[in-house]
Amino acid sequence: MGAFIDAVQVFWHHLSAVRWTPLGIALLLHLLKIVTRGFAWRNILAAAYPDVPVTRRAALGAYVAGVGVNAIAPARAGDLVKLYLVRHRVPGTTYTTLASTLLAETVLDMVLALSIFLWALTQGVLPSLHVLPNVPSFDWGWLLAHTKTSATVVALLTLGAIALWWWASQHVTDFKARIGRGLVILRDRRRYLREVASWQLASWVLRIASLYFFLEAFHVHASIHNALLAQVVDSLSTLLPFSPGGVGTKQGFLVFVLNGEAPTSRLLAFSVGQYVAVTLFNVAVGAIAIFVMLRTLRLREILGRAKAAESGPEGA
Repeated sequence: MGAFIDAVQVFWHHLSAVRWTPLGIALLLHLLKIVTRGFAWRNILAAAYPDVPVTRRAALGAYVAGVGVNAIAPARAGDLVKLYLVRHRVPGTTYTTLASTLLAETVLDMVLALSIFLWALTQGVLPSLHVLPNVPSFDWGWLLAHTKTSATVVALLTLGAIALWWWASQHVTDFKARIGRGLVILRDRRRYLREVASWQLASWVLRIASLYFFLEAFHVHASIHNALLAQVVDSLSTLLPFSPGGVGTKQGFLVFVLNGEAPTSRLLAFSVGQYVAVTLFNVAVGAIAIFVMLRTLRLREILGRAKAAESGPEGA
């Protein structure tokens, strides 16, 4: 965490040099990315519930709210809020099916993220396994320095997930059918490509373009190559969601991956500046969405409602 605090101090020293026009463009592109992903998720929901009207307003509002909560809460708490808001607004939905729609949403993301990661490997810019433990990070440092303990934790989490799946299949009525319902759009390739993949491809283009302008805003060499590398770092830093947005991990990886593209202080300013700008923006738009849908901004109350609804008799 100390590395991140040091990076924040560096960011403040560079704040006066920020180019505000590219920063504004980056945030606009970021907003469009969120909207396109919200539309893709809405279409997945509509396929899962063809007899229930799933409005774009309800789905997009829930998606934006989830993005806002994920910006400040660890362990993907925003996803729980997202599901709760849809469950609250769209009658007849169940948490089991809604959760599986999130899996359907990640299919193309996994393919594209893996493709970009493999491309980055061919560039020789990623740290090797023996270097990883020495990369400053908040999420990964301890895990990489204690490999046996990490392996045990991963094994226990895997066993826990298997046990949870088995328990749900035994206790939740029509569990497999509900899971399959959320994935139904994957069976219709044409509809999936037209209504989901097209929106998600657009969101990835907007994501890379946003990173390009963030690089320009903080005086780091802006290119598609560097924007793609920054995206790889974003993906790696959020792989283990122990902290909001992978804070800490991102700073260490960015300095390593973009070494030579700008002075270290400028790379740290870019990393922290992008994180701060995106976090504040996500929280702002998320708060607006939550207030419009629930008329409250009390995060603990919202999470409490979501957890209570999820564990209720109709939540499954």
